[in-house]
Amino acid sequence: MPIKPEATGLKGEPKRRSWSSTDALLYAIGVGASTDELAFTTENTKDTPQQVLPTMAVILGGGGVPFDKIGTFNAALMLHGAQKIELFDTIPTDGEIESTGEIGAILDKGKGASVELISDSVNVATGKPLFRNTMTAFFRGEGGFGGDRGPASEFVLPDRKADHEVRYETRVDQTLTYRLSGDRNPLHSDPSFAQMGGFDRPILHGLCTYGFTGRALLHTICGGDPARFKSMEGRFSKPVMPGDDLVVSMWSDGDRTLFQTKNQDDVVVFDQGILVSA
Repeated sequence: MPIKPEATGLKGEPKRRSWSSTDALLYAIGVGASTDELAFTTENTKDTPQQVLPTMAVILGGGGVPFDKIGTFNAALMLHGAQKIELFDTIPTDGEIESTGEIGAILDKGKGASVELISDSVNVATGKPLFRNTMTAFFRGEGGFGGDRGPASEFVLPDRKADHEVRYETRVDQTLTYRLSGDRNPLHSDPSFAQMGGFDRPILHGLCTYGFTGRALLHTICGGDPARFKSMEGRFSKPVMPGDDLVVSMWSDGDRTLFQTKNQDDVVVFDQGILVSA
């Protein structure tokens, strides 16, 4: 059995990562922020202190996870199934974190195995928790080992028109900017590699779609204030192509907002979204 269900609960070694003001600016531009979001795209605009998009946590965090203890698998058959971030403080414009991770769960989904990876990051300067990343990876062909399937999703969108809707356009070269924040997977830049993966051309990074969606939530629900952005989670359902539109629909109920992201063809690309805000 290549995937090891008994690896559940194993922890990795702490890992540190630092970043600069420039890194934060580059990330913001990589997820589509522009001249109407100067607090996130500039560091020297008059009366506009630089801020960091909350979703940058997915780029900075995730370290310390014992990925090598999951077992052996074909990396080409691994999919990024879901992503959740929890923010315990606003991310500073520059700093250093220490992250520790663990394997939260390994579930048997029949045709594949679902692995939950949890990483907690502490601000080295203050010693206080900064954010948590929870990633779900799906390994095709690794199921059927007789393990727990996990609970069924109870996510249901309200039976009414969305309270808010935001449309963003991605650029045809969006991946070339986003990859500079760290994800250099050639699936997102090399046409020949993308074709080996079954795509006509390079696809957008899933976490770039996540960042575009997070911007819509930040500005619409949180009034552009990162301190009000407490957690965001959802599932990746379909690939996005560079140049696609992203339409984020939101249904609010107090501090909890359900959301869903579609492309210009009304195809759901990010689903089962939940934002918790202050």
